[in-house]
Amino acid sequence: MVSLRQLEYLVTVVDTGSFTRAAEQLHVTQPALSHQMRALEQGLGGPLLERLPRTVRLTPMGRAMLPHARAALADAERARCAARLASGTTAGELQVATVYSMSLGVLPPALRVWRRDRPGVDVRLIEFRHADELRDAMAAGEADVALGPLPPVWTGPVRELGVEEFVVVLPADGASEASPTGVVDLATLADCAWVHYAPGNGLAELVDAACAAAGFRPRAAVRTEQTAAARSWRRRASARRWSRRTSCRPGSTAGFCGRVCRCAGRWRLTRGPLRTR
Repeated sequence: MVSLRQLEYLVTVVDTGSFTRAAEQLHVTQPALSHQMRALEQGLGGPLLERLPRTVRLTPMGRAMLPHARAALADAERARCAARLASGTTAGELQVATVYSMSLGVLPPALRVWRRDRPGVDVRLIEFRHADELRDAMAAGEADVALGPLPPVWTGPVRELGVEEFVVVLPADGASEASPTGVVDLATLADCAWVHYAPGNGLAELVDAACAAAGFRPRAAVRTEQTAAARSWRRRASARRWSRRTSCRPGSTAGFCGRVCRCAGRWRLTRGPLRTR
């Protein structure tokens, strides 16, 4: 029978990419770890890992098993926390999966309220670049709840928390592109250089979709993974960027020279593709 300890060993070896590093993290000897992995593979009837000179790689059998191993470990941890909650010995931990941009903008004030109202319940953030990665993590049971845009395909329960407005950050020398009311037409920025998000970041797709709807493809002067870095690069590169309103409020000038402007059309994330309203 497969044990939770063996599943933990498998997941740790995959995550660290090394039997040596996994043994160090698990506080066991490498021979003991290797023995348990061989026992697991023998019990399942085939190899889960391919041992390479400098790393390990999942076999097709290992790839099929890994998400279930993660889910089983997460369920076991939730069961442990539930039992200890019932006994009054501990308050437990809430595992929250989210995307990078929300962990910078939306979540910090919400977590402050959470800590104030539930000081005994810790929060662990698990951050991802894209809503698809968020979906896969939830499907694998890696978190208790996910906060982010709704993935295109999700059959689980969903609760809409609100609508986010996205804004454009203009450098000081481009402030004239916005109207006195603080509204900018994206089409007027077609010839400008943009601080864009890296491929694989969900916001990159959102920026491309918004600009395509305005009739152009943004020319990226700089690409970054992080929304906080985008703000800094906008200041240095004299470029335009797209941001969540929660991280840059319209009219704000604190910390940089320039303007934060609303788009002529409001953008929202919905159950399907990006839409205007």
